[in-house]
Amino acid sequence: VSKALISAWVAPRNIMISNDEVFGFVNQFPDRLVGVGSVDISRPMQAIAEIKRCVNELGFKAIRVLPWLWELPPTDRLFYPIYATCCELGIPFCTQIGHTGPLMSSEVGRPIYIDRVAIDFPDLVIVGGHIGYPWTEEAIAVATKHRNFYIDTSAYTIKRYPPEIIRYLKTNGKKKVLFGSNYPMITPKYALEDFEAMALEPETQALFLSGNAKRVFNL
Repeated sequence: VSKALISAWVAPRNIMISNDEVFGFVNQFPDRLVGVGSVDISRPMQAIAEIKRCVNELGFKAIRVLPWLWELPPTDRLFYPIYATCCELGIPFCTQIGHTGPLMSSEVGRPIYIDRVAIDFPDLVIVGGHIGYPWTEEAIAVATKHRNFYIDTSAYTIKRYPPEIIRYLKTNGKKKVLFGSNYPMITPKYALEDFEAMALEPETQALFLSGNAKRVFNL
């Protein structure tokens, strides 16, 4: 892996990894790391200003907010100023789809919520992380319907990929699925173990490992 995206983590009443910390990491390895910001969605005006700072001053390439941290679905009104600002700046919005590891409700990770968001914001590029399990078929249906929605495989090793995501990757989804690791939980090397077993065509391999991410994140 020659280039990776690293993300800030902002939760209610708690900044776990700040945007400035991410900026510091990126500054140490500017040829290897790309910043992804996060914001407090409960303060919409401050969130809008912070997104603009992340992009215009820090050079970040996307914004990421996790619905389960906020216990709110992606269709909640607090997300909409975030989406509008991402559209204005021409950057992707990253989120998590599927169940949660922590003991918090997984319902807000249902991929079908993205259907409404993609309808309301057809110009917003949306990346749903963590494959969407156990609603992977639902995630694929939304990605098939909406040109602006993509799935990434972060937090899953290839051995744990649901069969349907591999089928999608080999067929209609070769331009819609992005490789991810979720480091430090899973290292890129570990995430790619058994890669050859998927038997992807060379073009699909290139798109999955880097081509789709370069296009989606304008790298």
